Amino acid sequence: MSSESESPDLTRESGLNQLIEATSTGVFALCAAVTLVTTVAIFVTLVGPAIEFFSNVSVMDFLTGTAWSPNPAGGSLAFGIVPLIIGTLTVTIMAGFIAIPIGTLTAVYLSEYATGRIRAILKPMLEILAGVPTVIYGYFAFVYVTPALQATFFPNLGTFNALSASLMIGIMTIPMVSSISEDAMSAVPDRLRNASYGLGATKYEVSTSVVIPASVSGIVSSYILAISRAIGETMIVVVAMGSQANMPDVQSTLLGIPYIHPADVLLQDGATITVAMVNIAVSDLTGGTLPYKAMFALGLALFLITLLLNVVSDMIAKRYREVY
Repeated sequence: MSSESESPDLTRESGLNQLIEATSTGVFALCAAVTLVTTVAIFVTLVGPAIEFFSNVSVMDFLTGTAWSPNPAGGSLAFGIVPLIIGTLTVTIMAGFIAIPIGTLTAVYLSEYATGRIRAILKPMLEILAGVPTVIYGYFAFVYVTPALQATFFPNLGTFNALSASLMIGIMTIPMVSSISEDAMSAVPDRLRNASYGLGATKYEVSTSVVIPASVSGIVSSYILAISRAIGETMIVVVAMGSQANMPDVQSTLLGIPYIHPADVLLQDGATITVAMVNIAVSDLTGGTLPYKAMFALGLALFLITLLLNVVSDMIAKRYREVY
């Protein structure tokens, strides 16, 4: 009698199962390849006309110019991206001031405080908020938010302004922050919470000292994704902020340090990089002209900015990811 115990064979020998496994692997690999090829194709599409554009316009003039006028009426062409970057950063930063704290606190409430019934109501409502077309947000900002601000806090607010657009973009990106952050917080093992409760910690202390630090990689990733979404927003900015690139006045402090007053940007109209691209695309400029190629230069700049943000997000996620 043999003393060796026979281990059960757990492998699947069925030809059908092997075919299903191989097919699934191929489908998943194909989907990943489509994503990679699409990204590379977008980059290649932008690079060619952008190189032709920079052969006529200096890169330094493009990056440091303070006037943007690709289709002037009787004037000279100007391809300075600075006013577009200022408009883009203004909208993005103000939207972040709204979406990041509100979205994070909403995620903490859903993950740690809300009952199952309340979570079942609030979570779908957030998803509905994320599914509202952006043009509706822009229309709401133009028709309701701007008049309300003019009648209360900012009587000198322009009809088209960056403040209303920023508020709506911030509200639009709240579901992205709250949903991803809530998923990251829910993934924290309950044993960490129970250990803290066993040591006498309150729910607030557990939320702020245990859950948030343990899920910080997912939370920061949601921030980067929301910021990337705000940078690429177009319709809200077109409807509520306008489409004219304006360079705000640069002032100097007593020490000679230049700065731009926030009111000169927030309370006036302006344009972002995406709006400038739309203006060129819908204008009567023909393909092959220098202003037309400027659209691809703007697209390349926007592509590199969002790529940098995603790389930073991936680095932060890897650096602070917790493995349980």
